[in-house]
Amino acid sequence: MLIEDRSIRVKLCTVLCLIQLMSPALADFHAPTSPRRKAQRTPNIVMGDSMTTTNRKTPPAEMDPKFWNNQAQSELQKRINEPLNKNRAKNVIFFLGDGMPLTAITAARILQGQRLGYPGEEQLLSFEKFPATGLSRTYCTNVQVSDSACTSTAYLTGVKTNSLMLGVNAKVNYNNCTASMDPANHLTSLYDWAQAAGKASGFITTTTLTHASPSGGYAHVANRQWQCDADVLEYDNDPSTCTDMAQQLISQQPGRMLDVLMGGGMGKFLPKTVTDFFGNRGERLDGRNLLTRWQNLHPNGVITRNREELLRVNISKVTNIMGLYNSDLMQYHLKADDDQPTLSEMTGVALAFLNQKPNGYFIFIEGGLIDYGNHENKLGIALDELLEFDKAIHLARIMTDPAETLIVVTADHGHPLSFAGFPERGNDILGLNNVAQGLDGVPYATMDYAVGPQQYMNPNGTRMDLTDKMGDPEFVMPSYIDLTYGVHSGEDVAVYASGPWEHLFTGVMQQNLLPHLMAYASCIGDGAKMCG
Repeated sequence: MLIEDRSIRVKLCTVLCLIQLMSPALADFHAPTSPRRKAQRTPNIVMGDSMTTTNRKTPPAEMDPKFWNNQAQSELQKRINEPLNKNRAKNVIFFLGDGMPLTAITAARILQGQRLGYPGEEQLLSFEKFPATGLSRTYCTNVQVSDSACTSTAYLTGVKTNSLMLGVNAKVNYNNCTASMDPANHLTSLYDWAQAAGKASGFITTTTLTHASPSGGYAHVANRQWQCDADVLEYDNDPSTCTDMAQQLISQQPGRMLDVLMGGGMGKFLPKTVTDFFGNRGERLDGRNLLTRWQNLHPNGVITRNREELLRVNISKVTNIMGLYNSDLMQYHLKADDDQPTLSEMTGVALAFLNQKPNGYFIFIEGGLIDYGNHENKLGIALDELLEFDKAIHLARIMTDPAETLIVVTADHGHPLSFAGFPERGNDILGLNNVAQGLDGVPYATMDYAVGPQQYMNPNGTRMDLTDKMGDPEFVMPSYIDLTYGVHSGEDVAVYASGPWEHLFTGVMQQNLLPHLMAYASCIGDGAKMCG
């Protein structure tokens, strides 16, 4: 494997300094009169259907109507004076928060402010400041509530398909190898369109290189679990005729020509006879070492396996960058050691590399572990992953020019996460509602899930009092329906856009419209037939 020893001090130092110096910027912020203190429950005063609470955490400025009027007028003038950006997008950066419902975005912005010692509600995440906002409809052709595979196909190829499918049309049935290997059923993607236009392309994920979200743009399979040949065999198909996703990524178009690949999942690319960099056996049965094959295809490419190797890549000397930072999924940010790069660091190196490309680029960047935190009902983990995702978006906007770079942020689907009751301003977003309780006199969590593993019931069927039991990021939030693992939800998800043709990303749209809008903005794919 090729590892460059010389660092490009100036460019990467700039990236690292930006990452280090980025601190959440409070939108329209006004400092509170006192530092944040742990919320105390106060007696409820019920008045009809509403709850009266104190204003002890309300910043004094907000009590003056001038504050709100001035804020509104400022926002109005900004919107009135915002010119339409109709430049051709040289670059497109597509950020995907996997399993990121609107409730999680709201909770994350509050948590960000509370981490700084403020009430939190006044905060805005970086992408919430983008000029254009819309909603995406996430159902797939055969399901009301989608998975990450059919959604990936929609937002990367522009065509909706069946649940669990990647890169194939809805004529293909689940686990049908013959139909999925038929080129007539294959779809092209933003990766293909960018490459055909002479642009660089790639993806970054905190999951694995063969996970569903990035794979909708390069894989053509009837089962998202066909990540390596052993997986194909496990699902009763012949790996010799049913090409697995790792092999498609390394050997077929458009995967083999991607300029940047970063994430986890080293085991899918190595044979069982080989121990990977992280001390685990590879998973392949066919004896193929796909990393060696990738290196032979890209002799001047670099494979990095930890943070140090990534940050000392000489981006001016390499042609391609692959990063594999775990045998399987990458670790949650809160649990990772210093050897694992952050999403911001991966984004920074990738953009420093891609910004050298004279024809521009398309890159897909996924905060993939937001979904895993929500599946585990560990809201503290999920929100921390979302805030790390936001840091990467903020860095991308700093490192690029909105006159020529379109940044789109969205989610593939939501989770049934609710934000309920009448908590006071500044209430701990990861704690109990500080003023409300049920008819049983027991306080309830401000945030909870519809489905999950913990209902916190006493043996006699009454609810447990969780006072002083919450707060740890590992805490499993309460849920209503008992199930080992949390599920997805089917409501619309938000879309945010900044840069050329940002104004197209508004209103309620089908999820498969997104790549068509990006293609039009950058004059690639079918968009090249329409753009000026």
